[in-house]
Amino acid sequence: MSYGRRRGLWDVDNTQPILVRIAGRLTPADAERLCGELSVRLAGIHAVEVIYDVGGITHPNLAAVNAIARLQLTARRLGCRIRLRNAGPQLRALLELLGLGEVA
Repeated sequence: MSYGRRRGLWDVDNTQPILVRIAGRLTPADAERLCGELSVRLAGIHAVEVIYDVGGITHPNLAAVNAIARLQLTARRLGCRIRLRNAGPQLRALLELLGLGEVA
């Protein structure tokens, strides 16, 4: 008798990127929280890419850039990469100025 393949946690489709939305005004404390959430989200799976929708960031500032830089480092340590979606012109300019333009 054949039961077929069981579906479970190990059947996560690793080819599809994970989408995360960031909104509001980021503070310096948010970087650590966001990196912790990313680590938890990637635990046990081997995702290739995480897309951050940053269109909801209301005040692009250095705290936002710091959070994005730390997210990129965290993702790289976990064998993943990040990409930004809907980055506004102010955030893109800050990222370019600080050498992180390739993320956006």
